[in-house]
Amino acid sequence: MFKFYKTVNDQLVSLNNYEDGVWINMISPSEDEIKTVCESSGIDPEMIRYALDEEERSRIESDGGQTLILVDIPIVENEDHGNVYSTMPLGIITTKECIATVCLKEPAILNDFINKRVKSFCTYFKSRFVLQILFKNATLYLYYLRQIDKQSSKIESELLKSMKNRELTQLLQLEKSLVYFSTSLKANEAVLEKMLKLEAIKRFEEDHDLLEDVIIENKQAIEMTSIYSSILSGMMDAFASVISNNLNIVMKSLTIITISLAIPTMISGFFGMNVQNGMASNGWAFPVIVGASLVLSVLTSFILVKKRLF
Repeated sequence: MFKFYKTVNDQLVSLNNYEDGVWINMISPSEDEIKTVCESSGIDPEMIRYALDEEERSRIESDGGQTLILVDIPIVENEDHGNVYSTMPLGIITTKECIATVCLKEPAILNDFINKRVKSFCTYFKSRFVLQILFKNATLYLYYLRQIDKQSSKIESELLKSMKNRELTQLLQLEKSLVYFSTSLKANEAVLEKMLKLEAIKRFEEDHDLLEDVIIENKQAIEMTSIYSSILSGMMDAFASVISNNLNIVMKSLTIITISLAIPTMISGFFGMNVQNGMASNGWAFPVIVGASLVLSVLTSFILVKKRLF
C-alpha cells in the first residue's frame, strides 16, 4: 500500500498521482507497487527493499543523488501475557523532488503527520521533515519506556502478593523488550551522529538545532533503557531468591512434620511386634502408648524449631 501526500497552502492533502514535492508513504508495498512508485518518482527500488528487511541495520546510504536513512522504530505487539515491545526498520528516502517513507507496518510516528498534529510541517522541506520524524521516533521510545516502567511496577506489586509464572513471564518479556530497545537506540545514535556531517543539515541552523535535540532525546532514551534494564534484572534476581527461599521454608516445614510423624510410627511398630511386653493385660496400654507418642512428637518438633535445626 502507498499514498501520496503534499503540502498545499500549509495544509497536507492526499493526492491520487505523483507530483514533485510529495511525500510517498509506503506500508509493506508489493513488488507491483514498488515498481509503480519507482517509475513515477525515480527512486531506486533496492532502497525500498532494504527497509522491508526486518533484520536490516540502521545506517545512512547515498547513491545517485538519493539518500536512504534507515532507523529502528518501536512497536507494540499484543500477546496473551500483556504488551510486548519490539522494533522494526523504517526507511526514509530523499531525492531532489520528493521524500518517501517505507515500513513493514503502519508506524505510529507518522500518524501525527497524516492527522496534521505536527506544527511547521511541510513536505517541501525534506531535511526538516526527516528530522521531525526522527524526533517523533525518539519521543515515542521515551513514551514506551515509561509504559514499561509502569507495567513492571504493577507486576512487582502482583508478585509480592502471589508468586505466579504469569507475572514472571511478563517480566521476562519486558526485559527482552528493553534489550531490543537498547540495541536499536544505540544503532540509531550512530546514524544521528553521522547526520551532523550532512551538508543539508549544516546549511540551516534551525535544522542543526533540531538534530541536536533529537540526539539529546535519543541519548536520554538510551540512559532510561539502561536504568530500567538494570532494575528489571535486579528484580528478577530478587524474586528468584524469594521463590527459592519460600521453597526452603516449605521443605523445612515438611521435614519437621515428617520427623514428628515418624516417632508414633516407630513406637506403634515396636508394640505391634508379636512379643511379650508386659502391657498386654493392661487396659490403659493403648491410651498410654498414644499419649506417649503424641508427647514425644510435640517435644521433638519443639526442639527442632527451638534449635533452628530446620
